[in-house]
Amino acid sequence: MEFATSIPTLDNDGSFGVYVARPEGAPKAAIVVIQEIFGVNAGIRDKCDLLARDGYLAVAPDLFFRFSPGIELDPDVEEEMQQALDYFGKFDFDQAVKDLEATVHWIRREQGVPKVGCVGYCAGGRLAYMMATRTDVDASVGYYGVMIDQMLNESHAIAKPLMLHVPTADGFVSPEAQKAMHEGLDDHPRVTLHDYQGLDHGFATQFGNRRDEEGAQLADKRTAEFFAKHLA
Repeated sequence: MEFATSIPTLDNDGSFGVYVARPEGAPKAAIVVIQEIFGVNAGIRDKCDLLARDGYLAVAPDLFFRFSPGIELDPDVEEEMQQALDYFGKFDFDQAVKDLEATVHWIRREQGVPKVGCVGYCAGGRLAYMMATRTDVDASVGYYGVMIDQMLNESHAIAKPLMLHVPTADGFVSPEAQKAMHEGLDDHPRVTLHDYQGLDHGFATQFGNRRDEEGAQLADKRTAEFFAKHLA
């Protein structure tokens, strides 16, 4: 993937590529689209394009740029899935939040769009949660976020609305982890969790074998309504 635009890191020690999808007119708000472990692939770019069609400035940063810039992987190809899992092991989530924060700053300062939300998938779902606890992003949505149960001690810092989509048969998020998420977050006034009975990790992917059409449409409808309420 060749990126037309790049953004300086928060520490100004480098820059990373971003995929940018722009709406027809002035954007009603901006949404940062946070990749899975497969890079800014066709599915992530398609999600950006759909958000732009809905009136948002959509920006997907290349969070793997430190070790594999521009990589695109297909989860339905076994070798590429293994490569993605290897990248997951190398991935620094704390650093990635800073890169996402740099993206938010770029949107507000350089693009002149003050209201910024984020939506993330898988590893990006965990990052959406971390964006809600560590940054001033205006609204966050996480799909099948991994390891959120290990970060519930940060939930007190959530000051803006957060929605999490939780498939109950997620192969990467155990029933115990899901139970901990509900126990830790159900009473939080700014957090909404939605369970999807019997669905697995990746059910809302744009393309490929993991997609569940009915579940994806329901989750995406809820996400659209959430952003319309909190960003527009």
